[in-house]
Amino acid sequence: MRRGRIELYADKFGAVFHAKKRPWEVPAQLAFPCATQNELLLEDAKMLLKNGCIGVAEGANMPSDRAAIDAFLDAKILFAPNKAANAGGVAVSGLEMTQNSMRLSWSREELEQNLKKIMKEIHERCAHFGAEENNYVNYLKGANIAGFIKVADAMLAYGLM
Repeated sequence: MRRGRIELYADKFGAVFHAKKRPWEVPAQLAFPCATQNELLLEDAKMLLKNGCIGVAEGANMPSDRAAIDAFLDAKILFAPNKAANAGGVAVSGLEMTQNSMRLSWSREELEQNLKKIMKEIHERCAHFGAEENNYVNYLKGANIAGFIKVADAMLAYGLM
């Protein structure tokens, strides 16, 4: 693997490089903030919305700040929060620990099937608890409620409440 600058990649493959600009200035229907915490701010969210963005899926821990998230929710676009959209990596780690503790070795297909089941369940719980008027799904609300219920159920199962 060669590490290099994005500008060099753009030159080599004929892509457009926007020097000294944030990626959120480029018109796009979908945005995937995946680098660092608070990389997508309110002004970025406004720019995305102005440019026709219809969905944002977080792929890192808290890449959108609260004001940006509020702008997405107010605009009623699809907003997939990190705790749901980014859960695949955590799930794979859990599946790996399960394999190790049970001394199993799943095939790639079995692992993908298990991950798909987990992610589908996360989506269903978020959609159920995040359902709002006019068929809008507030995935942030749904993920928060689903997560709270999961923890509360575990506490009850262990007799802690």
